Amino acid sequence: DEIIVTLPEPQPLDVQPENIPLDIIYEDEDVVVVNKARGMVVHPAAGNYSGTLVNALLYHCKNLSGINGVIRPGIVHRLDKDTSGIMICAKNDAAHVSLSEQIQSKTAQRTYLAVVRGNIKTDSGVIETQIARDKDDRKKMAVVKDGGRNAVTEYEVVERFGKYTIVKCKLKTGRTHQIRVHMAYLGHPVAGDDVYGPKKVITSLGGQCLHARKIGFIHPATNKYFEFTSELPEYFNKFLKQLKQKQ
Repeated sequence: DEIIVTLPEPQPLDVQPENIPLDIIYEDEDVVVVNKARGMVVHPAAGNYSGTLVNALLYHCKNLSGINGVIRPGIVHRLDKDTSGIMICAKNDAAHVSLSEQIQSKTAQRTYLAVVRGNIKTDSGVIETQIARDKDDRKKMAVVKDGGRNAVTEYEVVERFGKYTIVKCKLKTGRTHQIRVHMAYLGHPVAGDDVYGPKKVITSLGGQCLHARKIGFIHPATNKYFEFTSELPEYFNKFLKQLKQKQ
């Protein structure tokens, strides 16, 4: 067999650094852990070429890993635009490879808090399905019987409010919109999610009530276990206060 590999010429980075404030939880020569604000897009894409986390990181950091190319430097995993919370980014390729392998092998720990609609009957459980693009709407994901990719989410009830429930979700895989799809599949869509939940229900949220609360990983350079927790944002606490007042 003859294998021919053609390496393209390096392309200049066309994503511009922008002086956007970042909530940095931890930073060293290899990684930067940030608390992403709700409403911030992670990386440039159609319709969002500026104002993203990548634009902010390029301004703040001299170096970011280049494994994901010129559009997504440093991005090891993503959060949806309206999902707030903790993210880890790689400042060099070695760190990127290590962190990506930990996420793929499910050794990295990622915990989310969500407010979902309805009263979940069970105190805890595991949702395991196949997830793929929705055949009717390519912007959405869906649980499918055949094809797709395996997705596993562990959940635990934190508190019940009658019409709503706070749940802690642990990702065992990292599929697009995984928690949102899985909670909707369970019959309890994330509050404020007008993509996977009821579209005509009005809340004060203006988006899904989903927060990346905690992340744990083996540091790619020191091999020591690191764990970081982000505080609940204002919108989340405000919604919880409203639910408690209605009890």
